[in-house]
Amino acid sequence: MVTLYRPGNGPWHRLRAGPKTALLLLIVLGICLLPVTWWAAAVMAGVCLACYVVPGAGLRELGRQLVTIRWVIGLTLVGQLIFLGPESAAANTTRVAVACALAALLALTTPATELLETIERAMQPLALLRIDPRRAALTLSVTLSTLPVLAGLARDVREAQRARGGGRSLRHFAMPFLVMALKHADELGDALAARGVR
Repeated sequence: MVTLYRPGNGPWHRLRAGPKTALLLLIVLGICLLPVTWWAAAVMAGVCLACYVVPGAGLRELGRQLVTIRWVIGLTLVGQLIFLGPESAAANTTRVAVACALAALLALTTPATELLETIERAMQPLALLRIDPRRAALTLSVTLSTLPVLAGLARDVREAQRARGGGRSLRHFAMPFLVMALKHADELGDALAARGVR
């Protein structure tokens, strides 16, 4: 999600990363405390719409983020319907969708550098456990920045297989993807070592 950032001049963009992160986190915690009812699902959906529409992020952007997590929403909905019934399914699925959408809103309106600086400040208490907050934030940064790279590698492997007319099974996909991912990890390690990061 850190790679989602889109420049803008709306209220969410102008709000500093720290207060914005705290505000959205409080909203997410608030929706987690709501009871499992139909009206709670409606309230959560309304809160999410307000967070996107009122500051100007837009319904189209909200729809795009929900489409991105459609499999998570679908699996949650099916599981809840099977085990807990329609009311719980509506409330809990809405809760998951809203939490993901608000996390995406944070990433859409906050530059990656500001977001990671905020994370580093939040990790300062780790120093009491003899964990370097800067190193922990760097680890998180590298992890997050690697995710879109891995997605690109997966796309490249699929396109190469399609061009060669090869099989589309997981077995045919896994090995070349693993080799490319390990190569990327090795190059990333060399680059970090060259910059004095151990």
